Amino acid sequence: MLSDQFGREVTGVRVSLTDRCNFDCVYCHNEGLGDTRGPMDPRDNEMSTDDVVRFLEVAAEFDVDSVKFTGGEPMLRDDLEEIVRRTPESMEVSLTTNGTYLPGRAEGLVEAGLERVNVSQDALDPEAFREVTKSGAYDDVIEGVLAAVDAGLDPVKLNMVVFEATAGYVPEMVEHVAENDALQLQLIEYMPELAGRPEWAIDIERVHGWLEDRADRIEQRDMHDRRRYWIDGGMVEVVDPVENEDFCANCHRVRVTHEGYLKGCLNRNDDLRSMGEMTKPGIRETFREVVHERVPYYGEYMIKNDEGEWVVNEKYLEAPPTVGD
Repeated sequence: MLSDQFGREVTGVRVSLTDRCNFDCVYCHNEGLGDTRGPMDPRDNEMSTDDVVRFLEVAAEFDVDSVKFTGGEPMLRDDLEEIVRRTPESMEVSLTTNGTYLPGRAEGLVEAGLERVNVSQDALDPEAFREVTKSGAYDDVIEGVLAAVDAGLDPVKLNMVVFEATAGYVPEMVEHVAENDALQLQLIEYMPELAGRPEWAIDIERVHGWLEDRADRIEQRDMHDRRRYWIDGGMVEVVDPVENEDFCANCHRVRVTHEGYLKGCLNRNDDLRSMGEMTKPGIRETFREVVHERVPYYGEYMIKNDEGEWVVNEKYLEAPPTVGD
């Protein structure tokens, strides 16, 4: 297993299969790359099935034991079932999706080897959902969640980005998962450094406080030092990376863009490395290099100055060339 210079072992990878999406969520940052979505048709710059599988086979050589397929909307890939089926058996396979394509495909994905799914759902009201996602597909998402549960993917984890437009819906979402044993809730802190619009951000500690007051049990997870709250039988987890040194110190993932670039940190794009022709020797070399150069974003790449403001650490101002240089 590979470790970076800060002792963080890389145990998981997030693989973006496309930047295409049938939603237009107002908070989207496209895995840190910015809103680069274009036409909905398949594009030549997306990794092929064989490219994705070849990368995963190399990652497995380094004892990476989990992969999460993301996008854009990864279910726009017609070859998703084949990719899942060909993923090394040693890897746990999960998927993040908006859920609209799960009806009719969830069962086949489970048969191919999918073990877990996260479905984006930011509100229980169709109109509120439309405002956030710019999509009228609320009913399709609900149907997709049910299809995932019926296919045996329970518990289905609902992803909810918490910011000014959605914070008021947190209590009803918590109640929703408490009433449904097959569901869990993941509250994700809005990231203005990636999505812009800092005025939309809220104090995530207020959310923690609200959950703590109501929790029957609180669990601290090793991964990213996250907190889980058990409320009336429902599980709610908070993902709070913004200005969080503990979160970054516990990061054990490397990301792969849909174009075949390795990305050591969600918040950075100056560390992108092309895997070239996607040969196994080339992938191995790039993977080793990216892991070696990983640094915690907060607490190392970004540090506090004398005024307590986060600024770029001067030792990283001479950044490696970005894609296109």
